[in-house]
Amino acid sequence: MLCLDAVVLVNSMLRLKKLIKIVLLGGVSGGTFYLTCGNDLDLTSFGVVRFGRAALAAVCIAVDYKLLFSKYDKSHPEYSHALHQVHLKSSLRLRNMCCKNGGVFIKVGQHLGSLDYLLPEEYVQTMKVLHNQAPQSDLTLLKQVIEEDLGRKVEDIFVEFDPIPLGAASLAQVHKAKLANGQVVAVKIQHPKVKARSYVDIKTMEFLVHALGWVFPDFNYIWLAEETKKNLPVELDFLNEGMNCERIGKILSPFKFLKVPAIYWNLSSDRVLTMEFCEGGKVDNVQYMKEHNISVNQITERLGQLYSQMIFVEGYVHCDPHPGNVLVHPTDSGPQIILLDHGLYQTLTDDFRMHYSKMWLAMINADVEGMKTHATALNVGDLFGLFACMLTARSWKSLTEGIDKKKLTPEENMQIKESVSKYLMDISTILNRVPRQMLLLLKTNDVLRGIEQSLKSHPGSASFMNMSRCCIKAVTDWELNLCHSWHCYIRIKLYQKIQLARLSLYSVYLWFTSSTLATLTRKYWSPAVS
Repeated sequence: MLCLDAVVLVNSMLRLKKLIKIVLLGGVSGGTFYLTCGNDLDLTSFGVVRFGRAALAAVCIAVDYKLLFSKYDKSHPEYSHALHQVHLKSSLRLRNMCCKNGGVFIKVGQHLGSLDYLLPEEYVQTMKVLHNQAPQSDLTLLKQVIEEDLGRKVEDIFVEFDPIPLGAASLAQVHKAKLANGQVVAVKIQHPKVKARSYVDIKTMEFLVHALGWVFPDFNYIWLAEETKKNLPVELDFLNEGMNCERIGKILSPFKFLKVPAIYWNLSSDRVLTMEFCEGGKVDNVQYMKEHNISVNQITERLGQLYSQMIFVEGYVHCDPHPGNVLVHPTDSGPQIILLDHGLYQTLTDDFRMHYSKMWLAMINADVEGMKTHATALNVGDLFGLFACMLTARSWKSLTEGIDKKKLTPEENMQIKESVSKYLMDISTILNRVPRQMLLLLKTNDVLRGIEQSLKSHPGSASFMNMSRCCIKAVTDWELNLCHSWHCYIRIKLYQKIQLARLSLYSVYLWFTSSTLATLTRKYWSPAVS
């Protein structure tokens, strides 16, 4: 066994040496180019420089992990502490590289910072900072983008244009402006060089992820490069974002508490999106909610309703609900949720949506066999237990006892996060096995849980009831579409009504047991103790 481990280590080191040679060649080429052109250039403008930075960071990280694994066995008492230190050092190195390279790299870093229950805590916490540290573009260059795309001077379009951005992200930044008719708008402008650099940056990422997968066969994150390659061109098309915004507004129109901004199509292009300016506080701003008498539990419940409808019933999901993209605003009819940034959506196939709905019903009902069946249908196989824990961010013990009955404790939450490093190879295996539709859903789940944690509000029985309703409706509506007889239609429709009625009765029961009336009833009608 020891000989086999030694062979594996030697092979890995040989592969690492080859990767280092490639990086050194790239570095020499980049250095020669720099000396030839002079030192007054913006080095980040050149793909070879961004490649060199990324490759150097990747090699340094790979070397640190190889040294760790060669020095310590997992059973060694100092292994956990040493692993923590390497995770922390490597995540800081990765973040610094992302900040220097900008654009696509920051976008990927933000994605990693959203995977709370899929990556080691050190990486998640380090990369989360990128949500608030995206670089700003020079205002003159941004105005040039507007004028090139809309064919008019900024001063001819807007009577006011705030030079200070409302927010800056990895791909764009948003400025407040006013039209001649007095309408206040938000103008989203793409960073000038992002699209031009994106092709080289995606190829760089693709190469490095494949190279690291070659050096570390057990840590395969090729899915990350593939998803970035697929989604980035879509996110860089702001006209597509505007269409997504209008489409989700129509789909979710029955939810009167939801607002999406109106789009000004005559003032929009693939790099400029002009939309209605919406007032509100960030969804994780507890102080704002206190000042405006907004219930945090009501907000998390309403967010749950929206996302259950999108995922299980509609199969069309807004996949970037981080706090900067979800605002809350008080109205006379109750708190309003404002959904922004509609660039990244996932469309789910009916087959996937059915198995995913049934998987959630099995997890809510503590149905282990059901979990196994539907996890297998989603290509997870023997890792169905870990997969269920990843979806729910709950322990296997809680899943088997009933997550709708057993509240999440701080101890359980900490245990789950600490277990990520322990099961990292298995998590990597699952992420490469599941249908690609699942990947953005996992990210979305983690972002929504992050909001719940910020608000100190955890999903209770009511949240699981809403989710169960959507799952039952999704599954039975699909089965109704497959019916070819009145007998089949009536049977499934009756089953749907009975299941939804049972949930409604259970909701009444939960309300009763938690109400003041129930307390008084127990007090006056409980048998006297002799």
